[in-house]
Amino acid sequence: MGSRFDEMRIFSGNGNRDLALAICEKIGMPLSDATVTKFINDNIFVKLNETVREKDVFVIQALGSPLSDNIMELLIMLDACKRASAGRVTAVIPYFAYGRTDKKDQPRVPITARMFADMIQVAGAQQVITLDLHAQQIQGFFNIPVNEISGLSLLVRYFENKGWDDAIVVSPDMGFAKRARNIAEELGVPLAIAEKRRIQNLKRTDGPLTSPEIMNLIGDVADKRCILVDDEIATGGSILEVAQLLVDQGAKEVYAACVHPVFVGQAVQKLKKGPFAEVVTTDTLPLSAEKRWPGLTVLTISSLIAEVIQRIHSGVSVDTIFQLRHHPALG
Repeated sequence: MGSRFDEMRIFSGNGNRDLALAICEKIGMPLSDATVTKFINDNIFVKLNETVREKDVFVIQALGSPLSDNIMELLIMLDACKRASAGRVTAVIPYFAYGRTDKKDQPRVPITARMFADMIQVAGAQQVITLDLHAQQIQGFFNIPVNEISGLSLLVRYFENKGWDDAIVVSPDMGFAKRARNIAEELGVPLAIAEKRRIQNLKRTDGPLTSPEIMNLIGDVADKRCILVDDEIATGGSILEVAQLLVDQGAKEVYAACVHPVFVGQAVQKLKKGPFAEVVTTDTLPLSAEKRWPGLTVLTISSLIAEVIQRIHSGVSVDTIFQLRHHPALG
């Protein structure tokens, strides 16, 4: 099926230029030329150095550190495309920032994810491609099409190829349990779930009515290879705590896996020292040499995003990628 647009253009901010180049290589076209820089007064400047009039434009921008600069680059690039009469503008956001602020969980706080969605639309995006939102209801914050694709499928294929018969998938909390269950079903292995809870002490009158958090494990991990999966690893504190619990419960080996390697603060040091046989992630966010170590495996999502871009450009269904169990884009 042919596209209603004559040509496609792919631009990139500075958030993850290597990923953008890899995507273009998979598609078989050059990365479109744009100037994205910053003036001495800290203002960001963007100029598209080729025409986009009536073209199908994709703007790739990963939202890692420096976050505010990367967000502004994305918004300004979208605005530049809109004002240059692009036929359609798609924001490709491998990692969607502020995904944890999807609701009011205490008084007088914002819903930043909703505000950010509004900003993307006002800037000129007519649709969005993203991976593994922290909260899937964020799709509903947009009034434009959102194509949320899953990098978890790459993790499934990676561990499937190991051919283990003693593996178990572990969800680090109740919130990720549904997605962890789907991964376990894909791999054909059992599921375990870690949970935290505070024990109430209604008899106390001289202090807090709850004790410190107690970590429990639902499922048997003894003598099993545990695949501890989450959508992202930020500080590494929570996943390390669960990993230690698995070791204490007799796990043979512990593997950590996530789509988004946020890795802030002392996360890398914690993961290096943790009881992990291997940490597996993807390149939705750039990882400098300082954030890589021999125990880290990075899978590229470039083929998956390239396939989605080509299908959207051609007017072909995106969902069918995930219905084909061994589609080349999934590795």
